[in-house]
Amino acid sequence: MEAGEIGGALLFALAAAAALAAAISSGAIDFRAPPTVGAPLGLQEAFSLFIRVFDGSNNSSSGAAGEAHELWVRVRGGVIAPVLQVAVWACMAMSVMLVVEAVYNCVVSLGVKAIGWRPEWRFKWEPLAGAADAADEEKGTGVHYPMVLVQIPMYNELELCVQVYKLSIRAACELEWPRDRIIVQVLDDSTDPFIKNLVGLECESWASKGVNIKYTTRSSRKGFKAGALKKGMEWDYAKQCEYVAIFDADFQPEPDFLLRTVPFFIHNPEVGLVQARWAFVNDTSSLLTRVQKMFFDYHFKVEQEAGSATFAFFSFNGTAGVWRTAAIKEAGGWKDRTTVEDMDLAVRATLKGWKFIYVKSELPSTYKAYCRQQFRWSCGGANLFRKIAKDILAAKDVSLLKKFHMLYSFFLVRRVVAPTVAFFLYNILVPISVMIPELFLPIWGVAYIPMVLTVVTAIRHPKNIHLLPFWILFESVMTMHRMRAALAGLFELSEFNQWVVTKKVGNSFEDNEVPLLQKTKKRLIDRVNFREIGFSVFLFFCASYNLVFHGKTSYYFNLYLQGLAFVLLGLNFTGTCACCQ
Repeated sequence: MEAGEIGGALLFALAAAAALAAAISSGAIDFRAPPTVGAPLGLQEAFSLFIRVFDGSNNSSSGAAGEAHELWVRVRGGVIAPVLQVAVWACMAMSVMLVVEAVYNCVVSLGVKAIGWRPEWRFKWEPLAGAADAADEEKGTGVHYPMVLVQIPMYNELELCVQVYKLSIRAACELEWPRDRIIVQVLDDSTDPFIKNLVGLECESWASKGVNIKYTTRSSRKGFKAGALKKGMEWDYAKQCEYVAIFDADFQPEPDFLLRTVPFFIHNPEVGLVQARWAFVNDTSSLLTRVQKMFFDYHFKVEQEAGSATFAFFSFNGTAGVWRTAAIKEAGGWKDRTTVEDMDLAVRATLKGWKFIYVKSELPSTYKAYCRQQFRWSCGGANLFRKIAKDILAAKDVSLLKKFHMLYSFFLVRRVVAPTVAFFLYNILVPISVMIPELFLPIWGVAYIPMVLTVVTAIRHPKNIHLLPFWILFESVMTMHRMRAALAGLFELSEFNQWVVTKKVGNSFEDNEVPLLQKTKKRLIDRVNFREIGFSVFLFFCASYNLVFHGKTSYYFNLYLQGLAFVLLGLNFTGTCACCQ
């Protein structure tokens, strides 16, 4: 479906809704009027009968409709409302947990920024000489350059817009480090022989230039990324390396990346991981990537910065980080028991007493790719919570306060509470409340707390303040996927361990302009997200009910906007060019 078709459909729908509202307000259509006795029911009469049953303001109904209405009122007030009220107060409690956690992280992050705190204040750091000066080491005047392994896991990294694998391999091979002290290892799990051949030729090209680069493949994709990283560490040359830097195929490190990170390990033997912050090459390519950047900015600038400054603990992002190989081995190595192998390793290394330091990657350019990525992360985090909670409680090398931070803040609030309350309260309970007048929603829970969370999210990136309305609506839709993922991981449902690689398209747009959309022949199931479309029907129904009858609340404006967001994303109305989708 093209942009013109979608725009025409939306304009038609909005015009029809406006005409219907005008007809209702003028009295041309009266849904409260009883149908003519003995006459066949038309559309208006049928809907009128439905309204007479469910509208609590009409208590003078008689006959079957009146009896049905009285039964509905009794069931609604005696059964449905009390059950939903319990859910409301549970959501209020979770909302308080969420806002306290968010405000705490924000205060710490702002404090770190205000005082200009840097990791060097807590951990010793001294610069190494430039790679060109490494020859002085042989004379005894230079500094020791340890062996570093650079791993680049990839899977079918070839898109029509740009060959991503070339960019990542080139960036790794151009890192400033003595050539005899660095090994670049390309872990290619590609299933396409054509792509494998291209990646292999690229590695041969760099090897001919004197770069120590190894191209490795596997016969199966067992364990996915974790399996590839684990297999890569089993080579004899890998066992000789003291540190291992990991870059996904969409990451292009700066040339001085190792010179900025490795010194932390040399002078601080307790440090097991140094994580660099991501920067994005395609954050302005579409509205979708702009909104995503707000989410990731909060994660990096607030959550990880606060974790590093307080407990020297946070989740490894899976890329743009350097590990001490001893820390990986002591933690038990890479494991493929969840889809968040990076978070799993980080938690296990922390339980062994290792500390982390938080000192530019690519954003998914299509809605479906982002949904898959968020599902994998949300599901894996909840599943890891289920599997490692006992280990955290039993750990002897971790303080009680740090255990509380890991279990309550890092896992419970962020991986379980946040996706649950965000979807259930604002997308289920609030819409349903317009039809259940007995249901009480405290104003501080549905208005003040969301306002605080919005401010906390926006405070670290004021340049994107104009995108907040889009971010709020976008996150409203994403909560459906995150809650489904969290439940799947927590209870290990059928889809909890699925792994789908996020496609990358690189920074292929010049001057930040998105090229014209191209027609593609796709099945309806690939072009339309039916979950979003179905849920939009529910939101539009609740909004229309609230608009017609008002009642004690007026949520219809917000509900219409939420429904519109579900429709737009349900029709994939965002992203980049069709050739990249």
